[in-house]
Amino acid sequence: MSTLADLLAEHTTLADSAAAHLQRLVAEWQLLADLSFADLLLSVRTESGAIVTVAQCRPNTASTVFPSDEVGTVVDATMSSGITRPLVARAFSEPRILRDEDPTWQGTMAIRREAVPVVFGAAIVGVLTRAVDLTHPRLPSPLERAYQDCADDLCQMVTDGLFPHEEGNPQGLSTPRAGDGFIRLDGTGVVTYTSPNALSALHRMGWTAELTNTRFGEVIKQVLNDAFEAEDVAMMIDAAAGASRPPEGPYRDIGMRVEVDARRATALIRAVPLRPRAQVSGAVVLIRDVTEVKRRDRALISKDATIREIHHRVKNNLQSVSALLRLQARRTTNADARQALTEAVRRVASIALVHELLSGSVDEEVDLDEAVDRLVPILVDVASGDGAVRVRHAQRLGVLAAESAMPLVMVLTELIQNAIEHGFDGTRSDAQIDILAERDVRNLQITVCDNGSGLPADFDLSTSEHLGLQIVSTLVSIELGGQLTIGPRPEGSGTQVRLVIPLHTGT
Repeated sequence: MSTLADLLAEHTTLADSAAAHLQRLVAEWQLLADLSFADLLLSVRTESGAIVTVAQCRPNTASTVFPSDEVGTVVDATMSSGITRPLVARAFSEPRILRDEDPTWQGTMAIRREAVPVVFGAAIVGVLTRAVDLTHPRLPSPLERAYQDCADDLCQMVTDGLFPHEEGNPQGLSTPRAGDGFIRLDGTGVVTYTSPNALSALHRMGWTAELTNTRFGEVIKQVLNDAFEAEDVAMMIDAAAGASRPPEGPYRDIGMRVEVDARRATALIRAVPLRPRAQVSGAVVLIRDVTEVKRRDRALISKDATIREIHHRVKNNLQSVSALLRLQARRTTNADARQALTEAVRRVASIALVHELLSGSVDEEVDLDEAVDRLVPILVDVASGDGAVRVRHAQRLGVLAAESAMPLVMVLTELIQNAIEHGFDGTRSDAQIDILAERDVRNLQITVCDNGSGLPADFDLSTSEHLGLQIVSTLVSIELGGQLTIGPRPEGSGTQVRLVIPLHTGT
């Protein structure tokens, strides 16, 4: 099954940042579906102007409206082959929530739809459709009213461009669901509603009194073991609700998620600020008792540590091989052999660097920008000639999985070193190499250009016997499945190498 990233790459040319915003929305929207008692569909415009559904979410709190898979469905009022839903098409041009005046019937089911424009920056990058079953209306319970009020606020925040938040999750914590435990806070941090599951979780943490109409931050201070942690968590909860702003960190705007230890339990707490139309409306607090889960996770920590230790040992072994090759290069008297050994040292060192980065990663991914920033000084130090070569790297390369990052780092190493060794004669004071990058949902495009002497007049990549270029060509075409072009720099003297690396090859 295609992922959201694959579908966005297939149907759109959205910028990487806009696609990341949609990814964050899909990562968060189970909460929105559960609070809305509604099915959610995410639609985007294709390059041809059609509208296609790229993601779907069903609620855990109600029966589904769409039992079949809607992903891939064309939704366009102007196309005879598409499903006619004018509301969705209108939402791409009107930055406000649109609602059906009358429910539509799907068999024996009456469905009410709302189209919520997904705003990122100043642009509508998608439309979120909420579909609710109205076939059997009944008086909502206090829990249902609390859920729906929060869902309406969150949908308005989606249209305002204020949700989802770019809060990050450095500890990799999971997100509690609404059914795990739901607490609604007003703008002063006072509890206005608590679900039974949330009350049970707090009872296990040691709180036995009534919770409604109490300041939740004060409750947290009393049940957590660590007094300093309790103070910090209470401060963040109050800030998320709008009751205060801490001196450090924008908690009022992005909320927080944290794992805490109480007297008899471990709980995962998440606070989601509610700011419809940029007005303070309190916060949603989700709480989940993870005491048993925590015990099982301890076994996985040992496994992750073992994997990182393996990368660390591989890095050490490669550094030992590099040192032996360097020693051999110093002892040999043959100039060609010494150069070949020196190039082998550099290649082994680039692989060792990737393993070093992986030894500190928990998700088998490599930050290419960090890798390049650490490689460049090493390569410049061994530049031929007396002139200094300046290497500029300002644009974001991003993160790649280890299996793609390893060959790409080797490619960049060869290209930079080749430009340093063969592009300059050591007499220029303005010798410069630029590493440029452009990344979208489909491809990573990297350009390495220099202002050196340029290519020979008869240069042909397919017939070149230069080992470094042969390695680059092989890695790009076979390992990365990309494209490589080498030619004169358009702006003047020098050489330009352009790489196009596909980021998603799935269908």
